[in-house]
Amino acid sequence: MSATELKKNQTTTAKKKKADLAGPGIGNYDELEKILPRDYSSPLDRKQTQRAIFLAKQNIEAGLCEELNLMPVTVPLIVDRASGVNDYLDRDGSRTPIEFPCGLGLDEPIQAQVVQAATKWKRMALREFDCQVGEGILTDMRAVRKDYFLDHDHSAYVDQWDWERVVTPEDRNLEFLSETVRRIWHVLKDTEQLLFDRFPALRADDTPPLPNELEFFHAEEILEMYPDLPRKERETAILQEHPAIFIVGIGWPLADGYPHEMRAADYDDWVTETTTPSGKKAHGLNGDILVWNPVTRRRHELTSMGVRVDKTTLKTQLQMSEQLDFLDLPYHQAILNDEIPLSIGGGIGQARTYMLLLKKAHLGEVSVTVWPKVLKDMCKKKNIHVLD
Repeated sequence: MSATELKKNQTTTAKKKKADLAGPGIGNYDELEKILPRDYSSPLDRKQTQRAIFLAKQNIEAGLCEELNLMPVTVPLIVDRASGVNDYLDRDGSRTPIEFPCGLGLDEPIQAQVVQAATKWKRMALREFDCQVGEGILTDMRAVRKDYFLDHDHSAYVDQWDWERVVTPEDRNLEFLSETVRRIWHVLKDTEQLLFDRFPALRADDTPPLPNELEFFHAEEILEMYPDLPRKERETAILQEHPAIFIVGIGWPLADGYPHEMRAADYDDWVTETTTPSGKKAHGLNGDILVWNPVTRRRHELTSMGVRVDKTTLKTQLQMSEQLDFLDLPYHQAILNDEIPLSIGGGIGQARTYMLLLKKAHLGEVSVTVWPKVLKDMCKKKNIHVLD
């Protein structure tokens, strides 16, 4: 290969990696039509599906509360913009929340925002509910994310089990994070077994059960395995060999100069120095659970979670993100002044989890929301029943 060709390939690779940092979804309905499975038949009919959803919901919520010592609490659908607790999902400001004034008769109406995730609110709520070390909260969170491309596993309506738990300074390490991840995986595996017992049709030779154990990889290690691939392609490649993984360290720039994926600067800690299993220096106390979905034959993200920032890492991450102005907001001031506890937390996608456990091809089979006509027509041709 000539020097010119090599430089051209390197430029192309760099552009792909940069484009893949944020913005979930496939982005093209012609491409989505190729991706959706052919000859699809759901193992459960619509009535059975609803019964299975609520059985799974009850079991997962009870399991999370038991494994992580959580208590269920109510969670807001809207928050005051001035509080700074809404989630911007990434750090480039591209996914903005729905905002509107409310409060009849007020001289200055409240500028309310529809929640995109309850990540920051939960940490404030730990203080509100007087949670002590080792105690936490579980929410049945509902959100709207208007800036998503609507495909088979991204929707404008989001439901999550958002949870948060108080930790000590000594708990802010990879061992504690890993043990917490394993406990969550145990709950999902237990729920899968319950569904198999109640709905035998879910046992199928062509869709194997979830592995008993997760495997852990640092984002830096995955980059070393697939240095020329963008993030989603790296995840797809590793899931071929390791069908259930937890990727550690998402947000810190890796050896190629790009983070594995963009992450907001004011909740997960992605700057704390750690080491990979092989002993190499790395960063980050957060990560994602991803699995291989045998129905869609694609990567399937279930949860993002992590140890949360303390006052030092908050400042560092906001400085790296050029968002130091956030430090004036009440949420950020609460962290700086030690007014809210150190914590670990995450969000588990409810519809994503049901889609996986119930062997569904599309999020719309387990979640009622808005979908474009082009997608609904496409699904109908493929025997995928999207709920209205």
